[in-house]
Amino acid sequence: MRVNYRIGVLLLSLLYGAVIQATEQPLGDYQVKVLGKALEFPWAVVELPDGRLLVSEKVGRLNLIATDGQKVSLSGIPDVFAQGQGGLMDVVLHPDYANNGWLYLSFAQGNAQANHLQVIRAQLDGTRLVHTETIFSASPDKATPVHYGARMAFLPDHSLVIASGDGFDYREQAQNPANHLGKLIRVKDDGSSPADNPSFEGGVAGLYSLGHRNPQGLAWDPVRRQLFANEHGPAGGDEINLIIGGLNYGWPVITEGKDYSGANISPFRAYPGMQPPLVDWTPSIAPSALVVYRGEMFPELRGDLLSTTLKSQEVRRVVLSGENIVRQERLFTELESRLRDIHIGSRGQIFLLTDGPQGQLLVVER
Repeated sequence: MRVNYRIGVLLLSLLYGAVIQATEQPLGDYQVKVLGKALEFPWAVVELPDGRLLVSEKVGRLNLIATDGQKVSLSGIPDVFAQGQGGLMDVVLHPDYANNGWLYLSFAQGNAQANHLQVIRAQLDGTRLVHTETIFSASPDKATPVHYGARMAFLPDHSLVIASGDGFDYREQAQNPANHLGKLIRVKDDGSSPADNPSFEGGVAGLYSLGHRNPQGLAWDPVRRQLFANEHGPAGGDEINLIIGGLNYGWPVITEGKDYSGANISPFRAYPGMQPPLVDWTPSIAPSALVVYRGEMFPELRGDLLSTTLKSQEVRRVVLSGENIVRQERLFTELESRLRDIHIGSRGQIFLLTDGPQGQLLVVER
């Protein structure tokens, strides 16, 4: 009954959302400051308890940026497969980082013929990483340097959800529970599988949900106690999904998008046992990261979903009432930049990364 109820609610919100046009709305007074420059395809930013920032670069660097803007690249970073969309990608802190010092990195490993997504945890000792441990390796290897997913998010029980993309040429495998392609994976903070993970017949260890294409954002909302994910569709069909463990999110059986050639991928927009998206973006906006704003600096954003975008060069604000879309707004369009990541700081400030060979670390604050 729970699944049927959710299908009904989400179909209604999808129909309602189809007539909503995103409007460009100012937030009132704010300022944007540049905290870091000359970042080579920066991918993720996270704030340390002392206010310093960790910023990953896809080419394989992890930078420590001080509050005065001074930057140092850390040593002890594993070798990464930096080709196509692959490289060093997400960085997140353990919820108890202040006591245990664990940080988590996702990256592509291997070569052009055989590569995969990998996640390690390590500790920061001055300007180097130490005590490195591998906690997840996606299987099987693939021969494409694209669609890694790679975003991570901690849940309240300190388990870690990892997004694993479908590898592009392997999209049918997103429906195969026996591998990691096109899945969300949930592991304990040491990489072991939680006993309360959902059960899939023939499912690989850690499997949490399936039917994903290329998830680019994961965000846990501590107030709603819900996990949200966004992902790239093909030509159209970008999505935000409300994630519930054990469910099938449809790719490539259901999609609003088309193949890049213009051909239909599937005749289905809905299918029994598969979850339609909470939000569909057709044409594509290319979502790249996702947060739920719960800060103090911008109270008007509290509870809203904020998704950075690459193609439409904005932060897309999605205002929800329950599971219904109230409205969408385009924020920070004046930056005129592809935006790769968004992170909410300890004071409620909004950190942004611009994408490109000369990327920037920005902070939006009042």
